[in-house]
Amino acid sequence: MQRADYPFRRLRFAVFEADLRTGRLTKNGRRVRLQEQPFRLLAILLEESGQLVTRETLHTRLWPRTIVDFDHGLNKAIGKVRDALGDSAENPRFIETVARRGYRFLCDVSVIDNDRPEGVAGDPPNDADPGVPLDLVAVRPSGSAVPAPASTTSGRTVDRALTATPSSMSNQQRLADAIIRSLAVLPLENLSDDISQDYFTDGMTEELIARLGQISSLRVISRASAMTYKNARRPLPEIGRELDVQAVVEGGVLRSGDQVRISAQLSQVHDNRHMWAQSYTGNVRDTLALQSKVASAIAGQVRTRLKSGEQATLQTSRAVEPHAFEAYLKGRYFLNKRTGDGLRMAISYFNQAIDADPAYAAAWSGLADAYTLSGDWKYGVLPRGDAFPKARAAAIKALALDDDLSETHASLAFALDLYDWDWEAAEREYKRSIALNPGYATAHQWYAWHLIMIGRTGDAIVEIKTAESIDPLSLIISADVADALCVAHLYDEAIRQCCKTLELDPNFAVGHYELGQALAQKHMHDEAIAEFHTAIQLSGHSAAFDSNLAYTYGLSGRTAEAMRIVLDLRTRPARDPSTDADIALIYMGLGDHDQAMMWLDKAFESRFKASILRRPAFDPLRSDVRFKRFLRRIGLPGES
Repeated sequence: MQRADYPFRRLRFAVFEADLRTGRLTKNGRRVRLQEQPFRLLAILLEESGQLVTRETLHTRLWPRTIVDFDHGLNKAIGKVRDALGDSAENPRFIETVARRGYRFLCDVSVIDNDRPEGVAGDPPNDADPGVPLDLVAVRPSGSAVPAPASTTSGRTVDRALTATPSSMSNQQRLADAIIRSLAVLPLENLSDDISQDYFTDGMTEELIARLGQISSLRVISRASAMTYKNARRPLPEIGRELDVQAVVEGGVLRSGDQVRISAQLSQVHDNRHMWAQSYTGNVRDTLALQSKVASAIAGQVRTRLKSGEQATLQTSRAVEPHAFEAYLKGRYFLNKRTGDGLRMAISYFNQAIDADPAYAAAWSGLADAYTLSGDWKYGVLPRGDAFPKARAAAIKALALDDDLSETHASLAFALDLYDWDWEAAEREYKRSIALNPGYATAHQWYAWHLIMIGRTGDAIVEIKTAESIDPLSLIISADVADALCVAHLYDEAIRQCCKTLELDPNFAVGHYELGQALAQKHMHDEAIAEFHTAIQLSGHSAAFDSNLAYTYGLSGRTAEAMRIVLDLRTRPARDPSTDADIALIYMGLGDHDQAMMWLDKAFESRFKASILRRPAFDPLRSDVRFKRFLRRIGLPGES
């Protein structure tokens, strides 16, 4: 829960107090336990005290991605809030149900303190009566509490009836110009005449996103989604709606020899209102210091809450050797292409950067990322047995030089998960990565799969949803949301998510593959087979695609076709270490559990990608003592 989302710290109603920043509910000063999602629901009702809050509004604000059963989730959350308050649906004191429409909070709500949290730029309201009801106070950048004639938050306009009280004359209006909680850094423009400098400008964009992403109370759209707007001339309100952000950063980079000028401006998207602009000039050696100044200035302008140490982190930078820095930026440029050739070029450039400056931790970190992706099945640039040990070694070297590199902790964790099966160490590294940079979508994405592996599927869905909120246009993250839902046996939701993914790109092979998996579990065999064929047509044969096709052939009684694929996988000259587990999957579709266990035993020796074991296809083996023993061999709990 982004507790810094709320401009007020504590609210009082009856004998209860709710601290909206810490998520703490108390009754007569004593803590009342309430889980995060029900507390968020309560906070919304408190904000709208006396007003009808529709089910549609709650859907949009609490479950915007629709990856859960909304009606069930809402009813359950309302029940938990009522239990915490000792309330009753039949005789409500606090929450009234408005049939088929929504809910209304009945009790008077007042602000009992509205002091500014540590680290927020600007002064707190200094003339607001602490007893004024919540919806009668507006917070403005000037710091004064003033009547609020109208307000728009993330493009949503709220109209209220005029109200007069002894302590304030104001309309019941949502908080105008509140703290910015979400923003996107649009691709900076290359202001030179040399298009070959695009790698430099893109690198500056990525660096600025990474620095702002370290602010835990600010949701910053990831590079992958932001870069889709490169060279696009789109209205800011439209971009704001698509990315669900309140503000955007635009700007440009001009490089002339060893001199660099970075220009940036900040705008609110709902009214296209300009908030701030500044330019910074310096030597290329000091480029990272310039980025630090830009990030710190933006943090002050959006009035976000900074945790202890975050301000210092924003301002920290090091001078870099220009040749090493250029090679590093080129490495990142090719790494972000996410192609086989791009990964090979990235490894080459990161090594060049390291040769120029062996103590350049970021270059070692980039090398770790490149090796990590090179060993992943989606790219297959290097054999897993080569890629992951190299990724681990590069990550360890990077962290020895600088332990505060979020991406490196994530890459190390990924290698520990996929190759070493060291689940406890991987858990520590993922948590460290996310703590250092809460806006690093890939860390949340990979951590979600780690949680699935150790049997925490519900927590995994929360993590992958977080990744999706940071990187809403990422095809692979969107597909991974569907994959996690399928593991959780939420097949209808997985299918809806796949449709959403394919709306972004109908030719995305992994989207068709994920859709095939969900359809197969719903016994829609012909439809699933068609999706697997489409995935193969779009991207070629892979053990993952082919084995799922054969698995579905087996389920549908097409044994001969399934066995032809088994033979093909067994005789391929370049077999992935996970191929044996893929063959085991096929035998699950054929109903031959003995053969499935035999091939899993073979897969153990080759350090296969163990996440396959959590897929619903292996459910018939969950109670088998051999399967339980097999999971223990790789240190996993028996139940998902």
